[in-house]
Amino acid sequence: MRRDELLDAAEEILCDQGSAALTLSAVADRAGVSKGGLLYHFNSKEALIKGMVERLIEDFDQLMTAQQDATYTERYLGATLAAVRTGRLRRWAVVTGASGNLLLLAPLREAMARWHSEDLEDEPDPVTSQIVRLACEGLWDVASHAPELNSESDLRTLETRLRALLAPA
Repeated sequence: MRRDELLDAAEEILCDQGSAALTLSAVADRAGVSKGGLLYHFNSKEALIKGMVERLIEDFDQLMTAQQDATYTERYLGATLAAVRTGRLRRWAVVTGASGNLLLLAPLREAMARWHSEDLEDEPDPVTSQIVRLACEGLWDVASHAPELNSESDLRTLETRLRALLAPA
């Protein structure tokens, strides 16, 4: 059983049943492995949640890397829209909602600090870049909780307007 399949099973439980249902036994059952097989990869529920958080961060970093020939904020916008369009942001609401332990969310807080401070001083207009990054956070939050709210047409309109804000004067 691969690590990602175990994380997928945990996320499915969180989506379907909520955080109270997230137990190691439930994850092992959902993934079709023994509890010992799960414990080989994740020795506690906290380790499992930490693994989900770390995977979220890696996933977004990969989306950022896929955006090329753009400023950092343009890549951040492109990665956010890619995550919204593919439904990946659903993971964020589910996983962060699962952890009542702030220590487990520390890697996410560190990643957010990095994403929001990275190359800001190198942007043509740092304040506008910060506004666009914060708009991405708002879109991210809404799409995490109500993915049906913005149609593809809405997303294209938002993207056009946000990219226009970033265009050099």
